[in-house]
Amino acid sequence: MADSSGPQKNWYSILGACPTDDIQELKQKYQKLILMFHPDKQRPDVSEGEAEQHMQRFIDVDQAWKILSNEESRKEYNLQLRAVYWLIFSLYTKCYTYSCRCGGEFILEKDDLQELETIVCCDSCSLSIEVKKVT
Repeated sequence: MADSSGPQKNWYSILGACPTDDIQELKQKYQKLILMFHPDKQRPDVSEGEAEQHMQRFIDVDQAWKILSNEESRKEYNLQLRAVYWLIFSLYTKCYTYSCRCGGEFILEKDDLQELETIVCCDSCSLSIEVKKVT
């Protein structure tokens, strides 16, 4: 994944999958879609525009499989996806919460965001994160 600022495409959506699917389920969905959109499997009467759309879908499905079939890249992608959803959800609440790997939470009240940077500690363990306010 070239861009570390967040996911550009929803790879799960492209495969018609969800984050809880295991590798076998992902593989089955990938194989079905890759055959459906493979350039060699297209009808000869397909318009040029439709052929381009199928080629782009083929490329996206292949890229989704490359990311989600690799344990490390899938874990990284899931973390990025989770962070994006956290930021969007937080816009509509009075506080920011983020789950810690220990099961606890990092909690930051909107009123506490007066500083440009702050450190937030987990409510269950000794981990902390640095939060930067984007202006």
